Amino acid sequence: MSEDQILSMLEAWDGDGVVLRFDKPTGTWMVIALHSSALGPPTGGTRLKVYPGLRDAVRDAMRLAEGMTYKWAGLGLEYGGGKAVLAITSPLDAAERRGLMHRYGKLLETLGTFFTGADLGTSAVDIAHMAERSGQVLGINRESGEAMDPGPFTARGVLAGIKAAVRHLDGAEGLAGKSVLVQGLGGVGRPLGRLLAAEGAEVLLCDAQLERAERMAEQIGGRAVPSNRVFTERCDVFSPCAVGGVLNEETISTLGCRIVAGSANNQLQVEDDADRLAKWGVLYVPDYIVNAGGAMAISLINDGMHDRDQLFQRVDRIGEAVAGILEEAAASRSTPLATARRRVDRLLADHEETLAPSSGLA
Repeated sequence: MSEDQILSMLEAWDGDGVVLRFDKPTGTWMVIALHSSALGPPTGGTRLKVYPGLRDAVRDAMRLAEGMTYKWAGLGLEYGGGKAVLAITSPLDAAERRGLMHRYGKLLETLGTFFTGADLGTSAVDIAHMAERSGQVLGINRESGEAMDPGPFTARGVLAGIKAAVRHLDGAEGLAGKSVLVQGLGGVGRPLGRLLAAEGAEVLLCDAQLERAERMAEQIGGRAVPSNRVFTERCDVFSPCAVGGVLNEETISTLGCRIVAGSANNQLQVEDDADRLAKWGVLYVPDYIVNAGGAMAISLINDGMHDRDQLFQRVDRIGEAVAGILEEAAASRSTPLATARRRVDRLLADHEETLAPSSGLA
C-alpha cells in the first residue's frame, strides 16, 4: 500500500501515537501503538505474527491498543492503552528471533514510554530476551530472568466471567451440567479447558488441528468438535480463545450458544455485531473485560504482589466486574458492550477533568 494510505489511517486514529521501526536483519516491521496515557503509562502485550502487509499490522496494533485502554480502565487499574506487533514475513530460527527481541528491547528502552509483556506469538523465552535489553518489560523475574506465563491467569479470569454470565442467565452458582465450547487450544484454551472440567462442565474442544482437540478431550473427559461445526454446535457457552474477528454478520446467525465469553481479542468484526448478538438472543461478555486476567496478574506482579494464590484471588474479581456490567446492561436495556464502554468513558472523562489545569478565573 502507498505511504499516503498509511498516513490517512493514522490521521483518522484518536490515539496518542504510533511508533514504526523496520528491522533490516529479519525484514520485520516493529509497530508500537500508544492509545492513551490518561490513567497511566501505555501498557500492553507484544504479539509476533505474519501479516499480509504493513497496513494490516498497524491497524491490528491500533485496535488492540484501544482495547487495552478499555481493559485497564474497566478493571480500575492505573495503566494506559498500548500494544505492539512484530510483523515478521516468515518464521524465524532461534538465532534470528533472539536478535530481533534484543533489537526490539533496545527500542523499548529508548522510548521509555511503553511497557509490554507476552502476547499471541511471543513466548516466555522471547520476553526474557527483550528484558535483557530493556527495563520496560513486565512479567519477568529480574533475579532469575524467568518470564511469567500469563495464560493460566487469563484462563482463570475467563472462567470467572463465564460463571458470572451463567449465574446472570440461569441463577446457577456453578457450571455443573453446563456445556462450554472452547475454540483454540493454545496458552489460554488449554488451561481453561482443564478448569472447566474441574468445575463439572461438559467441555467441548475445537482447534485448527483436530488431533490436538481429540487428545485433550481424552485427557479431561471432554469432546472434540470439528472446526466446521464450531459456531453451530449447541452449547451453553461459546468461548473463543484463538484469533479475533470470529463474530460477524455471517457467523452470528449460525450460533448455537446462549453466551459468548472468551479470551480472544477483538472477537467482534465490527461494533454493530454486539447488537446482532443481542438480537440473536446471545449474551456477549465484552472481551476486554473477561480476558484481562493475564494483564492484571502482570500488573500486580509489577506492583509487588508475587503470591500465586493472591494473584488468582484478584483475578477472580473479574467475575464481579462482569456481573456488574451484565446487571447494568439489563437494567438499561443496552448491550453489555455499550454498558462497558459507558463505564470506561465516564472514568476516563472524570480522570481527564481532574487533571485539567484550572483557568485561574473566579
